Amino acid sequence: MKLYFAPLSGHAHRAHLFLSLAGIPHELVTLNLAQGEHKTESFLKLNRLGQVPVLVDGDVVIPDSIAIMVYAAKKFGKTDWLPEDPAEAATVQRWLSISTGQIFNGPCMARLITLFGAKSNPPEAIERAHAILKVIDAELADRDWIALSRPTAADAACYSYIANAPEGNVDLSGYANVLAWLKRVEALPGFVPFQQSRVGLRA
Repeated sequence: MKLYFAPLSGHAHRAHLFLSLAGIPHELVTLNLAQGEHKTESFLKLNRLGQVPVLVDGDVVIPDSIAIMVYAAKKFGKTDWLPEDPAEAATVQRWLSISTGQIFNGPCMARLITLFGAKSNPPEAIERAHAILKVIDAELADRDWIALSRPTAADAACYSYIANAPEGNVDLSGYANVLAWLKRVEALPGFVPFQQSRVGLRA
């Protein structure tokens, strides 16, 4: 399997992180976004949206980070990471949705503004980031992992943009439970770090 990837993309990182944590073999194909390699004719044949990540597994092409996680977990029977039990599956799915909803519109958007010059309102993005971080910090008060009593796809989906939230001027220092959770994710076998940039609070 080949994962089309860009080092500064949180979406690409979450897919890479999940595959690595779940022990699913894959080859990284790194694209240079600054040079527009994600907008070339050949790449647009893989994903008409011109976005990373994309997973290519023989004749199967899967764009979108969450879809990649679901495909890989299903193909390799990683039910510990993506449960089949209805209640557990729904709990993990809730957090996969939050990762593409509140986390995208908060920590991710704040970072897109500082790192890529996204046209959005910085104070509003930072406010949304703190709103979801308060919820996550409260959720982690009585458990170690985002969704269940063990690491799941939910942890991989939520990690990247929270870990690099300071790049968007989002201060994590007030969220002790979140910081402890980040360290637990980073201690997992197969963890791969998300490249950091000197912007925002890391400038």
